[in-house]
Amino acid sequence: MSGETLYETLDDRFLSGRCTSGDQRLEVLYDGCRWAEGPVYVPAWRQVVWSDIPNDRIMRWDEATGTVGVFRQPAGNSNGNTLDPQGRLVSCEQGNRRVTRTEHDGTVTVLAERFQGKRLNSPNDSVVRSDGTVWFSDPDFGIISDYEGHRAESEIGACNLYRVDPATGEVHLAADGLDGPNGVILSPDEKRLYVSDTRAARVLAFDVHADGTLTGREVAAEAPAGVHFDNIRLDDAGRLWVAALGDGVHCYDPDGTLIGRLRVPDRASNITFGGPKNNRLFITAGTTLYSLLMSVTGVPRISR
Repeated sequence: MSGETLYETLDDRFLSGRCTSGDQRLEVLYDGCRWAEGPVYVPAWRQVVWSDIPNDRIMRWDEATGTVGVFRQPAGNSNGNTLDPQGRLVSCEQGNRRVTRTEHDGTVTVLAERFQGKRLNSPNDSVVRSDGTVWFSDPDFGIISDYEGHRAESEIGACNLYRVDPATGEVHLAADGLDGPNGVILSPDEKRLYVSDTRAARVLAFDVHADGTLTGREVAAEAPAGVHFDNIRLDDAGRLWVAALGDGVHCYDPDGTLIGRLRVPDRASNITFGGPKNNRLFITAGTTLYSLLMSVTGVPRISR
């Protein structure tokens, strides 16, 4: 395929799965951020909410009107955003070193800010199970400089994945031994949890038990040489879509084979599916929020 083509096919399954039959160009929805991340589609609002981390604000794009505005500023240098089963916004605030939930009345509830009495590093991304269990990644990306947070020493001394118990609010260690945990998602049946490990250039998969504990660490996808993964999403065929910093958006077959790419002009940081049919891919890359109406349907952010 030519260098200017949006879709790059690396395996025939990218074509047979109709991954290339949508729009043939990216649509620019907004270009005015410093570094954009954390998009999530909010069906009740018909809006995409995303983070402009260095500018310390959460933005929103309205699907009906195409207008863009500021949802919250200051925003604690928020990074990843997701929804809980009640449709409430859950945000990972790198600057404030905490995970919060925005209630329906606009008030903010702190879900996690310490583990065993020590401050978290800089929460990056989260996912919420149907029973309210929250898993979130906690790399040190927000404390290594003042660009996306506040420079500080890690009190914990490691980059881990944590779980918040919905009944007690207690923060538990879910997985350690990670170099730079980043994007977090659940499978539709909530029996598998995936986390991208940016510095290790791979996506890991875990088995999820009823009590929220994780076992069976496996490598679900590995990045090509020189490429680092950011956040991740699944489509309804079980394919894994990965924002690959500096290399567009990757698509992996369920067996872990890289079958295709979406070429993105800027450094793709995060992706999410949304729109009325959940087949519109929203991509944050550099200063820009893009979208692409696809023939692929994403797994809803809220698991049922």
